Amino acid sequence: MNDQLVSIIMPSYNSAQTIAASIESVMAQSYRHWELLISDDGSNDDTVAVIQKYADNEPRIKLEKLTENGGAGKARNSAIKRAQGRYIAFLDADDLWYPNKLEKQLAFMQNETVALCYSAYDRFDSNGKRESFYPPETTDYNELLKSNVIGCLTAVYDRALCGTRYMPAIRKRQDMALWLNILKDEHRAKAILEPLANYRLDGGISHNKLRVLSYQWQLYRDVEKLSLPRTILTFMHYVRLGLKKHS
Repeated sequence: MNDQLVSIIMPSYNSAQTIAASIESVMAQSYRHWELLISDDGSNDDTVAVIQKYADNEPRIKLEKLTENGGAGKARNSAIKRAQGRYIAFLDADDLWYPNKLEKQLAFMQNETVALCYSAYDRFDSNGKRESFYPPETTDYNELLKSNVIGCLTAVYDRALCGTRYMPAIRKRQDMALWLNILKDEHRAKAILEPLANYRLDGGISHNKLRVLSYQWQLYRDVEKLSLPRTILTFMHYVRLGLKKHS
């Protein structure tokens, strides 16, 4: 494990229209000690060709072509298995980082001795609408259960402090499950209250609210193994905070 290296985990699936910008936002980082591990999840558009053009000219970009579509969590886990860095960071193929993202986050993590770090981020859509999301300064296991305040595109964890962690084999909410897994052992995660990334609101993620709620229930019951009474109470908190967040 290389103590100076950041392993950036990027799943891709039919992302030909957006992934070039995502890759370029990594290449523009002021912190230069990184590897970009892209696991393509069986794309049937030009995604692989786009990635390959960058990988041919930049040895830090490493492409893996998965033989069948298994979902973002499986693709991320495959990339994590290949990671050589001490730090594991996440960026999806339709989101962007600001140039100082890694530099600021690693300095913060080393100064604070924190295993899991996240940040504020901006959100944008194809119509030019832009807004910022500022999470709480810290969160722990019980607080995160009620609301996932950690944007996946901002999260970095330190393998020297919490070991290598993977996402569970579920189709959605894998990122939240990973943060919860880390926070079971670490008391709190800490945030940088400055936008360091840019989240695409009209990307490929489903916005079907009933489906999202069903995935959240599955996370509580099947992954976290919460009792039924605690699941109901936590689920009510999640819905209330979600309505407040989007009101």
